[in-house]
Amino acid sequence: MKLTMLGTGNALVTECYNTCFVIEDKGQYFMVDGGGGSAILHQLKYAGFNRMDMRHIFVTHKHLDHIMGIIWMVRVICQSMNKGEYKGEAYIYSHKEVLDLIREISGKLLLQKQTKFIDDRLHLVEVHDGEILNIIGHDITFFDIRSTKARQYGFCMDLEKGRKLTCCGDEPYNDCEEKYAENSDWMLHEAFCLYEERDLFDPYEKHHSTVKDACELAEKMKVKNLVLYHTEDRNISRRKELYLSEGSQYYTGNLYIPDDLESIEL
Repeated sequence: MKLTMLGTGNALVTECYNTCFVIEDKGQYFMVDGGGGSAILHQLKYAGFNRMDMRHIFVTHKHLDHIMGIIWMVRVICQSMNKGEYKGEAYIYSHKEVLDLIREISGKLLLQKQTKFIDDRLHLVEVHDGEILNIIGHDITFFDIRSTKARQYGFCMDLEKGRKLTCCGDEPYNDCEEKYAENSDWMLHEAFCLYEERDLFDPYEKHHSTVKDACELAEKMKVKNLVLYHTEDRNISRRKELYLSEGSQYYTGNLYIPDDLESIEL
């Protein structure tokens, strides 16, 4: 299995793309979020993916830097279906608010010859807190992270042989996620900035955490591998070095600070 980061930045980055990624296993793909625009198509191409292979897409929440790229995915999928170039079905998973928004935006911005495939061959699948679905051959448990900004879901994926991967969304860990996060083999967690730069970036005002916070959490939860994303981009050229330096002071597991388009073997 492989995790490829299509983007690693927060909402307002200009030196990298907004956070979104793909989990790949045996030629099947589970895409999570779409970033903020048409650059999702560029990121997929330069990560070596065929965008038409993204048949299972999960959208965590409705913020612009996560959902607008999904509208572009809806367009290219439905356009290909209309041309007879797309074989089979596609699925977008999320909670009801996000799915309603995708349907509404698509209806207002896309052509009817494209949107006619929504709910026909492009299925908008509502997920609920604690629900388990088998996607690309793996059981995935979706959970509400109890966000106070916009309703947001994370997920926990069974990696087989007793291993699991937990994605906490793009907000700090909430205690309601403990049964998923604890003892995870892999945990994906946001880290808006370095702790030493918290006064510069104000992560707590934005409902985000620092590298130190995320690493202390992972250590407490006995996580084996921690991937940090959804960061600022002012330190982009030295981000990996600086974040690893701070994080290693608080976390003894394997710490990853991926760049855009970087892949990690799971």
